[in-house]
Amino acid sequence: MKTIKQLLTLLAFVPLAASASGGAHLQLDKAPVNVADHASLQRGAKMFVNYCLNCHSASYMRYSRLQDIGLTEDQIKNNLLFATEKVGDTMNVAMSYKDAKVWFGAAPPDLSVIARSRGADWLYTYLRSFYRDDSRPTGWNNIAFDKVGMPHVMVSLQGEQIAHFKNEVDHEGKEHEVFERFELVKPGKVSLAEYDSMVGDLVNYLSWMAEPAQSKRKHTGLLVLAFLAVFFVVAYYLKKEFWKDVH
Repeated sequence: MKTIKQLLTLLAFVPLAASASGGAHLQLDKAPVNVADHASLQRGAKMFVNYCLNCHSASYMRYSRLQDIGLTEDQIKNNLLFATEKVGDTMNVAMSYKDAKVWFGAAPPDLSVIARSRGADWLYTYLRSFYRDDSRPTGWNNIAFDKVGMPHVMVSLQGEQIAHFKNEVDHEGKEHEVFERFELVKPGKVSLAEYDSMVGDLVNYLSWMAEPAQSKRKHTGLLVLAFLAVFFVVAYYLKKEFWKDVH
């Protein structure tokens, strides 16, 4: 009984914790994930190496695995191999965990399975939701992750935007700020539509990297289901033949 009470008490605080995270009232945008689109995955891999791999590692992913999405070993060496010399190495950054903690206050998380941890829709929304906030040490905040410690590393592409909020009254009569819209105050190198497409490619790659064998797994699963369907028919008629003389 005591355990049940403790569990109910914990569940009661879940909505409060979600509200404190800053993303409780955020409507997530649908990420354009298609891990069968090798062209998108290749563009996403380039985005990952250029904008994410400076601080974040992907220690469970090897460069050589990028051959599964259509890249040759020479293409990997010439275009993506900046943090190491061997194609067989894992995607680790030179910065140590200790140094990262000192410089940033907390070490940047490993991104190997971030798409499975956070979800593709959340990542897609997060990477498009940075806005200027002078109260933050980095000068940036994020609608999906309130008081985020990460700066907007792709600001040169998207440009600078500010967030507009409005006051709303909840069912308890308490007034609080709710996100309303973004306003682009300084354009980036690409249009917002192009930026969304680039982020979509990056999230698509992160989704593939979280489970590179997912396409093969799904294909194998379909083959197994097809085999079971055929075997069911054979087994059914075998059963009728074996039991036809049993009364």
